[in-house]
Amino acid sequence: MSDELRDEVEAINSIYGEGCLVPSSSDTSIYILTPPGESSSIRVEFPPDYPAAPPAVIGTNSTGQSGKKGDAARELALFCQALGNVFEPGAVCLFDAIEELTRLLGEQEAEQGDTNIDSSENTESGGFTGNDHIEELSLTKEPPWILSDPVIEMKSTFVARCAAVSSTTEAEAFLQHLLASDKKVRAATHNITAWRIRGPNNTAFQDCNDDGETAAGSRLLHLMQLMDLWDVMVVVTRWYGGQKLGPRRFALINQAARDSFVRAGLVLDTATNSKKKK
Repeated sequence: MSDELRDEVEAINSIYGEGCLVPSSSDTSIYILTPPGESSSIRVEFPPDYPAAPPAVIGTNSTGQSGKKGDAARELALFCQALGNVFEPGAVCLFDAIEELTRLLGEQEAEQGDTNIDSSENTESGGFTGNDHIEELSLTKEPPWILSDPVIEMKSTFVARCAAVSSTTEAEAFLQHLLASDKKVRAATHNITAWRIRGPNNTAFQDCNDDGETAAGSRLLHLMQLMDLWDVMVVVTRWYGGQKLGPRRFALINQAARDSFVRAGLVLDTATNSKKKK
């Protein structure tokens, strides 16, 4: 831990209360940030050269706190925006990010109040739409999905689809659209998701969801990290065939995901290239 980060952790906890910023039990570079007054906490990863490089937002953290449905996604999207607004290389940024989050939440509440008065008005803030607008966006914008070939083993079927995304809210909206418009996908056993997005001022946002397939989301995200993919999301759908695949299922999930990335032109198909050389 750098001296700057150590001092920042101490300052944040002294200002907002002990437990506002605490290290994760699983990784010393990851901290759990619980903004004051909010219903969810956020996982933030600090690179070794922070604050020269920005922290990465890697998703929400389950804390057992109660909140309205959608609060976690809304707060995560706004914190990503806040971090992008305030980060400057060489300067610690969490205090400013928390204060900016408070400001953005206040603006959004005011916008939602105006929307309740005139339901025809569609408000946005800094390129991120509020979570209440996800359903509307998901029904009016067709995601540019690129599908993999089906991967079938022991009657289980895996299909991946990827799409370019520019914000976490857009990724959420694309997923909502998929589930709302495709009955087969909605009825599948699992829809495992992951995305990595570059924000303003070199900030990075990444998240994943297992959808019941334990540890699959983090492995999918790790694949994207190894391939250095940015501004893209992937959804791997699995229809369970009645026979357990064990650890083999993770390789099949990543195989389908990689195929969709290749078809989207995001990565070279080394197998095809080697055949052409021969």
